[in-house]
Amino acid sequence: MSTSDGGAHGTLALLHTSPVHVPVFEALRDRLHPGIELRHLVAEELLEHARAHGPDAVGDAVRDLLDGAVTAGAHAVLCTCSTIGAVAECAEVGVPVLRVDRPMAAAAVAAGPRIVVIATVESTLEPTAGLIREEAAGREVEVRTVLVEGAWERFEAGDTDGYVRAVVDTADTVSGADAIVLAQASMAAAQYLTSTDVPVLASPEPGLAAAAAAIRGAAQLP
Repeated sequence: MSTSDGGAHGTLALLHTSPVHVPVFEALRDRLHPGIELRHLVAEELLEHARAHGPDAVGDAVRDLLDGAVTAGAHAVLCTCSTIGAVAECAEVGVPVLRVDRPMAAAAVAAGPRIVVIATVESTLEPTAGLIREEAAGREVEVRTVLVEGAWERFEAGDTDGYVRAVVDTADTVSGADAIVLAQASMAAAQYLTSTDVPVLASPEPGLAAAAAAIRGAAQLP
């Protein structure tokens, strides 16, 4: 069960590669972490460039954006894009930089060794699988990856309902797994629409909770 963290105060910058994430995180903040000020940085070109040339190709651009966020007063930064999450997390900008999917990956490993990663963008599959293996910390895990063909085109066309339905339909075909990981924050709505018995995990809520904890520490707040 989710709990409110109304005692947390501070400023969190969020690095997005799509504007659709802004209302999702605003709603989560209002419901669970009302003391936090959110500042949204939307850079759609980062995902496009990372898909074409690899995540490392956007390292300098990501660092520049994060430096600007810290200069503007952010106590922590949360990257909501799984494709560039590792690049963002490695940036040293003087405040905690978190990737939104790390808490989800930890929860997947805790659920059991058989994990299925579902993504709608192919460039997200390996970074997410790698993160799960990292969170396993040497424990045996079997990570299977599934790409939802054609879903991203629906997303780009503005067909959010069709996009989510495609993710749900794919998740409901999964068997022989201990957890299903929805690799991208844009897929989160599908978590509550599946009929599978396998636990379905999404990143926005636990990711924001981790960021709330980070800003408490970074800002030395009670």
